[in-house]
Parts: sequence; structure tokens; C-alpha cells
Amino acid sequence: MKKRNPSIVLLFMLFSAFFSCKNDKKTEPIEGSENEVVETVTYPTNVIDIVTRSMEFQSVDTIPSGWNTFKYQNLSHETHFFLLDKYPEGKTVKNTLTDVAPVFEEGMDLINAGKPEEGFAAFGKLPAWFGEIVFSGGSGLIAPKHTAITTVKLDPGYYIMECYVKMPNGKFHTLMGMAKPIIVLNEDSGNTPPEATINITLSGEEGISYDKGITKGKHIFSVFVKDQKPHENFIWHDLNLVKLDANASEDALLAWMDWSDPKGLVTPVPQGVTFLGGVNDMPAGKTGYFYADLQPGTYAFISEVPKAKEKGLFKVFEVIDE
Repeated sequence: MKKRNPSIVLLFMLFSAFFSCKNDKKTEPIEGSENEVVETVTYPTNVIDIVTRSMEFQSVDTIPSGWNTFKYQNLSHETHFFLLDKYPEGKTVKNTLTDVAPVFEEGMDLINAGKPEEGFAAFGKLPAWFGEIVFSGGSGLIAPKHTAITTVKLDPGYYIMECYVKMPNGKFHTLMGMAKPIIVLNEDSGNTPPEATINITLSGEEGISYDKGITKGKHIFSVFVKDQKPHENFIWHDLNLVKLDANASEDALLAWMDWSDPKGLVTPVPQGVTFLGGVNDMPAGKTGYFYADLQPGTYAFISEVPKAKEKGLFKVFEVIDE
């Protein structure tokens, strides 16, 4: 498994409040508003529910390893996602607070002061173990009052579930409470991955591609990460599905997807943009799945990286009413 170079993502975990509200696992078929799955699909019986009502993750504290399907209900008024960060053995969020907090404060203060080069240079003081964190998937960005359904395969270990979208004042959601420890047990779930209706290949070298035209209706998308690398803002490429209304600006969306821009990832999202889920950062060679019910209109796949269009990591497509 390829390991990620030190990334800014985990910097946003500092001083987070952690939530341990437990939800029972659901065994009934999943129901989603904008992301309801195809009717012919057989669902896993141990779907893991995650709920956000404000700035928190309400979920169970332990889950089995192997394949798991997460149903993330964003009941808040902000766009969110969840990303699962696997910590190196023996490290916890306490180590993040003691080893990374001073670096975080120095680097982010410089970036917010309009000195990004000095800020990024300060991150060179991060401890060596920080680079051993493995970003292991999760949902793509999901709009308020929408539901994202995502399937990923997880190894046993200690994880942090996080969202680092920014508040209107620039404060990261992780600092508002959107970071939660999750223990992935040695016990395997026994689940198998779903059968995709459309297969997507995600590559930093070749961009985003998929194997067939995308039609109206319910789909299961597989996302195969062909290669992986940190981009200019230290972020790996991921896959987000977005609906674009007639008044949406592609340029505004592309700029918004770069966290290192002072206005990047700041809510509200650009006008005319509705995020519908996807698959978050994963190592090269991994595959994740997400579910979507597509109505006629204009959509796009986009990665959370700078200059996504130039890299082939922004693909617009039309769904027509046949």
C-alpha cells in the first residue's frame, strides 16, 4: 500500500471535539433522497449509519474490518463529507494534539496572513509518523439535507473520521467538532463489494474516465484509483459528483475545490452547485463505490485538487430524459 506524504488534511483535526453517540446498525433497505440506489441491488445487512445535524458525526464507535457500506445523512445546513484516516500503530488523536498542534498553529496562521509559502514551509516541522497516516476512503462532498451512500474496504486499526470543509469565517469543520475516533476491529464484516453499473477510473496522470454513457436513473459507481500522488496543496485526488444548475460557474467551482485558496472549501458552495457524494481519498490500487439517482440535467465529476480541469480531473456530462 502506498503511503501518503504529509498532508494538510490531518492538520485540521486539532482541538476537535469527539462524539461517541452510538446508532444501531440498520438491516432494512437504505432509503436516500438524492442518492437512492438502484432497486435491483442487494444491500448489505450491516449498513453503518452516520448522521450530522450540526457540526458532529453521530455513529457507532467500532465497526468490523473488510467491506462496509456507510449511509451518511447530512441533516445540517452545511456541505460536508467524511474521510477515514488510519493512524499508525500506537498513535492516537492525543499524539496529534501534542506533536502537531504547534506546527498547525504556526503554518495556518501564516497561510491566513497571506503567506502560503512560509506556511507550507512550517509544515516541514511535522513529526515523521504523520506521514504514515493512510487516507482510506469515505464519502465525497454531500449537500445539506442530502444522503451519501459509500462502500469501502477497511483494514483493522485506529481511524479518525473527519470533515475539513470551512465555515464562512474560514474555520475548519474539524475544529467545530467534526472529528471522531473509529476503531476498525479484526473481525471481518463478511461483506462483498456491490456490483457496479458504471466503472470509473481515477488517475492523476490520465484524469477521470468511465466505461459507458451515464443515463437517467439509479446507479452504483465503482471508483478505481489507478495511481495516487499529492498535488500542489498536498491533497490526493478523490472523486466527487456534482449537479450543475444553469447559473453554475465552472470556474467558481474549480477555484472552490482548492483548500489552499483563501476562499476554497468555504461554505456556502458556489451558486448553482449541489454535491451528491462520491469516494474520498484512497491509496493507489484501491476501489470504492458510491450510489446516485440521476435526474435529467448537467453533472460533473471533480477532484479536490488545484487546476482539476487541466489535469483531466473535471469531467462534465449530461443526463437526458429518454
